[in-house]
Amino acid sequence: MLELFSYPFMQRALLSGILISLILGWLGTFIVSRKMSFIGDGIAHASLGGIALAVLVGIAPLPTALIFGILLACILFTIEQKTNIGTDSAIGIIFTSSLALGIMLISLHQGYQPELISYLFGNILAISTHDLVITLVISTIALIALSIWNNKLIFITFDKDGAYLSGISPARYDLALYILTALSIILSVKLVGVILVSALLITPSATAKLIAPSFAAFQKIAITLACMTTCIGLLMSYYLDLPSGAAIILTGSFIFTLTLLGKKMKMIYDKQS
Repeated sequence: MLELFSYPFMQRALLSGILISLILGWLGTFIVSRKMSFIGDGIAHASLGGIALAVLVGIAPLPTALIFGILLACILFTIEQKTNIGTDSAIGIIFTSSLALGIMLISLHQGYQPELISYLFGNILAISTHDLVITLVISTIALIALSIWNNKLIFITFDKDGAYLSGISPARYDLALYILTALSIILSVKLVGVILVSALLITPSATAKLIAPSFAAFQKIAITLACMTTCIGLLMSYYLDLPSGAAIILTGSFIFTLTLLGKKMKMIYDKQS
């Protein structure tokens, strides 16, 4: 175990994974409660457009994808606020278009692209010091923002009209939530991959919702599960020589399955007793 932590690539992977999991676990409680699970999948797939553009032009993919994600989050928010198109429909239109753009741009670049493959499927070896610094800065800002806005976001999530009447601007905080979600999803793409990253946003929160007695507990359990899922998955990927993204997501799915079965068995036991 000590030998494992002596490798710089694993140190970067674990640190960035824990930082990202803290944010995704926290954000996931709002996304699951608002029944907006599709947004994580949409943003992840849409980020491929920004990544492919960066690779094609020859610039750093992660900063480009982050800017691209913020732009898409703002477009989604504007469509949701200014039209009568539902959130799911807006996500489907915007993010599938971005994904199609990414596929088209990839087709223009000849030859094997290891950078793109690492974003598609996740690769702990691909997390550079530069990526870690960006993750650290954005994660710190996101965690501070969530700490300050948490109560207001909870209020808006469960009673938007009441929040408005109390002087809170739901639109402003909805936009902030979209942007934070976009940034967090894109930060985790190298760790988990475009194809699987939405599961890291949703699965820990879905698991926590099964057993949490209150929303405060819901958030604490979701954050803990997200961090635990990432750490166990990374360790599995190292010792069993598995893809990091798949190992993390399957770990989360396994924990969800055990929790669900445990809850069902408890319900059966309570009925019998």
